[in-house]
Amino acid sequence: METLSLNVTGMTCNGCVNSVKKALEQTDGVSSAEVTLEPGRATVSYDPAFTSPAALRMAVEDAGFEIAA
Repeated sequence: METLSLNVTGMTCNGCVNSVKKALEQTDGVSSAEVTLEPGRATVSYDPAFTSPAALRMAVEDAGFEIAA
């Protein structure tokens, strides 16, 4: 397992947090996802044999949010 932290922008409420968390948890290979509204961070544990950081970023973006540098 590997861990990735993403700075997520565009979240304004707990509903947004839940949307990001759900999008990440539905990605193959993700074992857990913790998302916080402040400071807008997602921490994901995943199996690199099944997914990649790029796929995790895409899942967040497909849910309607952005990844900050």
